[in-house]
Amino acid sequence: MVHPIKKLVGQTAVYGLSSIVGRLLNYLLVPFITRAFLPDIYGVVVELYAYVGFLLVLLTYGMETGFFRFAEKTNNSNSVFSTALAPLFVTSTVFILAFSFLAQPIANLIQHPDNKEYIIIFAFIIGIDAFISLPFAKLRHQNKALKFAAFKLIGIFLNIVIQLFFVVICKENSDEFLANFHISGLRHLYNPEIGVGYIFIANLIASIFTLILFIPGLIKVKYSFSKPLLKKMLAFSVPLLFVGLAGMANETIDRILLKYLIVVPPGIDDHAEYVMTQVGIYGGVFKISILMTLFTQAFRYAAEPFFFAQEKEVGAKKVYADVMKYFIIFGLIIFLGVILFIDIFKFFVGKEYWEGLYIIPILLAANLLFGVVYNLSFWYKLTDKTKYGAYIAGIGALITILFNIILIPKIGYLGSAWGHLACYFTMMIISFFLGRKYYRINYPLKDIFIYVSLALMIYFGSLFVGVDGITKYLINTGLIIGFISIVIFKEKLHLKILKN
Repeated sequence: MVHPIKKLVGQTAVYGLSSIVGRLLNYLLVPFITRAFLPDIYGVVVELYAYVGFLLVLLTYGMETGFFRFAEKTNNSNSVFSTALAPLFVTSTVFILAFSFLAQPIANLIQHPDNKEYIIIFAFIIGIDAFISLPFAKLRHQNKALKFAAFKLIGIFLNIVIQLFFVVICKENSDEFLANFHISGLRHLYNPEIGVGYIFIANLIASIFTLILFIPGLIKVKYSFSKPLLKKMLAFSVPLLFVGLAGMANETIDRILLKYLIVVPPGIDDHAEYVMTQVGIYGGVFKISILMTLFTQAFRYAAEPFFFAQEKEVGAKKVYADVMKYFIIFGLIIFLGVILFIDIFKFFVGKEYWEGLYIIPILLAANLLFGVVYNLSFWYKLTDKTKYGAYIAGIGALITILFNIILIPKIGYLGSAWGHLACYFTMMIISFFLGRKYYRINYPLKDIFIYVSLALMIYFGSLFVGVDGITKYLINTGLIIGFISIVIFKEKLHLKILKN
């Protein structure tokens, strides 16, 4: 029989294929995008995708997690799936129509009055992605990780290819590109005035194509709708909507608030350009911390169905405790890898963005704590006390907003980074102590403390290494290998004790 931890690792690896490879490819686009557009232009991309996160959470209203919960409870995943899909279809359709009709007022509201087409494009992206979130969840529930990964990768690959074509090839060689086309229709294929709009167009095409991939499977579903079941699902899922909205506030609201809270220094004539430049730099630097986010996202895809299924097994709480420990260990390795080799990772963004590199350790630590919070969150999902998740996430959102309001006018986007860290640290503490009361899990706190302390010692110690070049890289490589060796030795010793 496959050990549950080994099974989770295997599924995380497969889900991570779509998440990590896809995001990695997007990650490799960053050098091109940040060189094709100056920070003030790239800041528009950063800002608009921050809104997307909120709206996607709003339009899915916790139905993915609700589907997992009731599919396990009722042992009738088909009925649960079709019952949940109907309201998602209605709300997504209404959203697309409403935002398309109100595109100009919305563009005026967010201070992009000349780009109402962005609003229409994003309306379709968000509506489609919200709808297909449930078919993706069904694949996860059925343990069809390879099909899940394939569909994700196809959409991501298409998005990237289109971006490369328009933003890199066409933009950099627009005159030669246009001159080589003599067919009138193709001569209008690229319009330099669209600029960053091609990034959004690429996303829309990829979303539509992914929806098309699901259509054959959706046609085969034997649909049945249960109003009583939907009421139960909504009662479970709606609190998770507030958890998601608060969580999204913790993740992205800083990129929205920056635009309105940054204080422009005296002597700068173009205030709007300065503000969007700061937003762009923060967004570009944030991309470097994405490796931690990739790991956390891959873990989340595999963990949600795994945790619910594992609940029925003997020794489930011990498994949950071990999962937390190994999650933190891998997260610390990523933290050290990025920090100790930041001189290499910085080349993933243009030089105009390098002034923000100093906030990366804070962002990496915050993203690691976010993963810990996600691990801790299962106590209220497994006990159907999702309202506590809303309370915890709400407190985190308040802390994020307060830190941003207080610190951004004083220290700019550094305040946003500290807001992330303070938010997730507070959520972690609250969730941990509430979990001990309602669903106690004996986490190996001593081991976790040792690993975290060791990683911090290595990080702070590396700051005082007064060498550069290849010597510095050799020392830092040795430090990471040393950390991994200690982990392996300690965990092997732990396993021996357990066996005895």
